[in-house]
Amino acid sequence: MNRLNQTSNSSKPSAISKAPILWFNSVRNTDVPVVGGKNASLGEMIHAGLHVPNGFAVTAYSYERFIEETQISKKIYSILQETIKDPNDPTQYEDASKLIRELIEKTPMSKDIESSIRKAYEELNKSFNLKDTFVAVRSSATAEDLPDASFAGQQETYLNVKGPDDLIDKVVKCWSSLFTPRAIFYRAEKNFAHDKVFISVGVQKMVNSRVAGVMFTINPVTGDRNEIVIECTFGLGEAVVSGAVTPDGFVINKLTGQIKERRIAKKVVEYIRDPHTGETIQSPITGDRVEKPCVSDEEILALVELARRIEKHYGKPMDIEWAIDNDLSYPDNIFLVQARPETVWSKTMEKPSVDSKEKVESLNIVVKGISAGKRGYGFGVARVAKTTDEAASIMQKGDILVTDMTNPDFVPYMKLASAIVTDKGGITSHAAIVSRELNIPCVVGTEIGTQVIKSGKEYTVDSRNGIIYEGILKQAQSASGSNNALLHITGDTVDAPVPVTATKIYMNLAIPEMIETYKDLPFQGIGLMRAEFLFANYVKEHPMSLVDKGESQKLVDKFAEGVATVAREIQPRIVVVRFSDFKTNEYRDLVGGEKYEIVEENPMLGWRGCSRYISKWYEKAFRLECQAIKKCRNEWGLKNVYVMLPMVRTLWEAKQVIEIMLQEGLERSRDFKIWFMAETPSIAIMVDEFSKLVDGFSIGSNDMTQGVLMIDRDSERLGQMGYFDERDPAVKRIIAHLIKVAHENGCTVSICGEGPSNLPDFCEFLVRVGIDSISVNNDAVAATRRNVAAIEQKIILERLAEAAAITAGQPLKKPVPDWEW
Repeated sequence: MNRLNQTSNSSKPSAISKAPILWFNSVRNTDVPVVGGKNASLGEMIHAGLHVPNGFAVTAYSYERFIEETQISKKIYSILQETIKDPNDPTQYEDASKLIRELIEKTPMSKDIESSIRKAYEELNKSFNLKDTFVAVRSSATAEDLPDASFAGQQETYLNVKGPDDLIDKVVKCWSSLFTPRAIFYRAEKNFAHDKVFISVGVQKMVNSRVAGVMFTINPVTGDRNEIVIECTFGLGEAVVSGAVTPDGFVINKLTGQIKERRIAKKVVEYIRDPHTGETIQSPITGDRVEKPCVSDEEILALVELARRIEKHYGKPMDIEWAIDNDLSYPDNIFLVQARPETVWSKTMEKPSVDSKEKVESLNIVVKGISAGKRGYGFGVARVAKTTDEAASIMQKGDILVTDMTNPDFVPYMKLASAIVTDKGGITSHAAIVSRELNIPCVVGTEIGTQVIKSGKEYTVDSRNGIIYEGILKQAQSASGSNNALLHITGDTVDAPVPVTATKIYMNLAIPEMIETYKDLPFQGIGLMRAEFLFANYVKEHPMSLVDKGESQKLVDKFAEGVATVAREIQPRIVVVRFSDFKTNEYRDLVGGEKYEIVEENPMLGWRGCSRYISKWYEKAFRLECQAIKKCRNEWGLKNVYVMLPMVRTLWEAKQVIEIMLQEGLERSRDFKIWFMAETPSIAIMVDEFSKLVDGFSIGSNDMTQGVLMIDRDSERLGQMGYFDERDPAVKRIIAHLIKVAHENGCTVSICGEGPSNLPDFCEFLVRVGIDSISVNNDAVAATRRNVAAIEQKIILERLAEAAAITAGQPLKKPVPDWEW
């Protein structure tokens, strides 16, 4: 393994623990609430076996502690309310930002958090045998890089940071960048509550880039899913992302790897690390490097293969940042430093097309550039603004913004524009990405646009063909009155055609507020709503602490509020709420938890789930959870709320839990179902008896695999050796047995682990043995539904072929599956 992506020796903490630091190799995509979108994605790529530089995250919990313990949170939100009176006035966002950032940056960090950061940095140094390694310090907001919004560039990034003191300073600056003018504006536009978005900070080993760039697994201009687009330049990739340079561009056929288009730019500057000071500097490019491609064909094909792997893993078009290290040799020198969902074309049903150059009336062509943004026309009065201050003084609604390049501070003014033109940048630059999301025509990389376009004159921007005309085209005026605007209807929503499946597709959910983002995905209900996040984000205190303080109703109300947020939004689709399944070490992390929790050597196999509910140390708190469910159903009429009991080990404990639920008014009926999580071998072996107590089961494939194979699912060593695999014949046999016997006893069976979405052959096994429903994470809903539809059709065709063969007197010989006894 290369030094640059070595992993830490730190043990893996729980994704919902309140640790101040988490190493990248310990987090996954599901950990966005803890480490933000950027850091969660890095951890996800590491788990997928991709080449990612090592590092760690300063968690959102550290930031939350910082603003709460120092009591500046109320001041922050008060400044926002008092300063921003007119949401359309950019100067008010700037005033609020200045006050809040000064407040955050002058407030001392908690000593224990600072100590944790210093220790983690020291450990990172040791892993590379360096005293002070260069790191990139990047903000990672907890609402970042969601499928329907690109938060890229809203907070700040610091490169070539060296030494613990400099690192601490940059972490605080990243925290304060949660309140840059652009970030405040963007959250307001996307309806994200400011007090619901926290920030994590990623600290990652710097790649000493010879060349770096961005690639899309979909053509971001045309929407062609069969193309990969790569843009890159010499030096650090931030020059490409920010639009500071016009990059080299390549369009590649995703299926064949053929390089279809090459655009080699004149590269005059690069951003590199100063060999003497270590700071990031702008250095001139001279000689033949000016017009030389910055990557070889061999490197392009290697990047294409990585792009294919990433898109396959995530199941959707992706926007990927990468770098090639100057100090290492091919192919170990190619690193992935970020991956996020593409946020524009993946949401539209408009079919990709290649437009021919349209015939237009005779108007003067002022300048040409690279097509970006919405494919169409924008017209109006041009405003040339080199800075945001200039933009603030001259931009009006409907003007054309003409500038050297945009950065996130320009977003409020981009929002006003009918079109955008820049001198620099490519189709993956800031201007291009934001204009696509704002659905605004844009032409980038004109080189001389700010020189030849005159403020106050009328122009037409043709973003289909990358041309700016003097005056206003008739075609542009007629198009503006038609209904030919891009349809922002996601191909993965309930409004779009989706295959019909006999197997129901449910979605897993942790954060209640996110249902607003995901509600239109083609799922048929929430198959797993995790109560742990209600405790961590709503209640925030150990349940027994509230009981002892006489504040039981607070738990009931907060718990019910979180469940109702989801149930109301998607009714009549069901919401299966899993009662709390914290382990003892996780409960200890809640406020007041140490008083009530024991220390266990192996909490995974310890006091959790049903054993906790029936114990004298927790029963009162479990009754409060039951009361919260009853409140949702009886007081608020949310009859689509069902419940699920986790970690069921024995019949006698299951019966005791059911009895407690009955006492609290939760009784099985035609419109209220109770499920058991099937995580233990015992529940599968005794499924005929357990079936008498419930309506259904939901297989927790991770815990079931752990139990059947006696494997610690968090063991990195065993994972690397290939032991942890839901497809092991022993696991498949016990699952097949559970489904068969449950059906014989009138119970349904679902599954809520990651196996079906990550392992297509495991998904096929589940469908073949008759699983009733599959519950997956939001990013896998549509892909899983399509996969299941294909599998079901395959099974139908196989059965037709078998029937035909039997009729013909030539029955087919079928191999015995490895899951059959």
